[in-house]
Amino acid sequence: MPLIQTEHRFPCAQCGAALRFAPGQDRLTCEYCGHAQDIPGLTDEDRATVLETLDYHAAVAEILPADQIEETRVTACPNCGAQVTFDEKEHASQCPFCATPVVADTGTHRHIKPQAVIPFRLTERDAHEKMNQWLKRLWFAPNGLAQYARNDRRLDGLYVPYWAFDADTTSDYQGARGTYYYVSVSDGKGGTRQERRTRWTSTSGRVARRFMDLLIMASTSLPRRYVRKLEPWTLSELELYNPQYLSGFRAEGYTVDLPDGFALAKERMAEVITEDARRDIGGDEQRVTSVRTTYADERFKHLLLPIWVAAYRYRDKSYRFVVNAQSGRVQGERPWSAWKIALAVIAALILLAGGFYLAEFA
Repeated sequence: MPLIQTEHRFPCAQCGAALRFAPGQDRLTCEYCGHAQDIPGLTDEDRATVLETLDYHAAVAEILPADQIEETRVTACPNCGAQVTFDEKEHASQCPFCATPVVADTGTHRHIKPQAVIPFRLTERDAHEKMNQWLKRLWFAPNGLAQYARNDRRLDGLYVPYWAFDADTTSDYQGARGTYYYVSVSDGKGGTRQERRTRWTSTSGRVARRFMDLLIMASTSLPRRYVRKLEPWTLSELELYNPQYLSGFRAEGYTVDLPDGFALAKERMAEVITEDARRDIGGDEQRVTSVRTTYADERFKHLLLPIWVAAYRYRDKSYRFVVNAQSGRVQGERPWSAWKIALAVIAALILLAGGFYLAEFA
């Protein structure tokens, strides 16, 4: 099967320097002479191509069309395992996820080619501003953290890989419907009061749902709890994959293969299906004891989504901030200040003691 070689360097037509994609502008710009080169927009036919999905089972069987496969030069971070694509002239750098120094090797990675990309919308300056706003809300962080993290620290622009899954699901469930009723019981004072109880009735049924574009990050370089909180992504802004959008940025290769990604997608689907079953059961309360789901017409897209990453070391430990480069949502890791927490506890105890004193002697 022939492999498609990708190169993400585009020379300036005026001075020959490398052009860089300008976030939010849909163009390449030269940092040296200021020359700008527009990236052509999508035609209606291209737009339909962006929305096309690939057959999941064909991909697992490795019988996708040859034009859906590419080979890129990557290196693996020795600390966190992230696979980051290097420019052909770049030999040493720093992992954008954990700030570990890495040296590019000569290996290549054969993988499913990205089909679509959301281009960067936020500039590095925009991302810094979002990050600084987030840092100000970290009440129990050490005093030096915010200044250390934002003191002219460079952010890395990175495209991270995602699987977007579609599937038809049919789910047979078993459970119970709870219906409230009330009985009169003694209140211990010679009277009665109404006490609520629940009558449970066994039930079963079937629910069906078509999932569309369920996003699973195809990498383990970032904690999933942070990744989920970067959502939502506006997929209506997807553009047909074009290496020009990657010019000046890195792209991480996927390390979660398609079957493992679909297994994670099934977990996300199960959350929704359980809620569908609860609604179908009705009543005042519901119990779902078992769900058996079958899947059909499983399809997927391989997407690249943009983030800004700040990886830094503070007191010999690595910390990361991640900014959704489309929406500006921020998530991150943070150290805790023991003395700030201690002061807060002491202040709370003083307030409680004061309240107890006032209540006792008022």
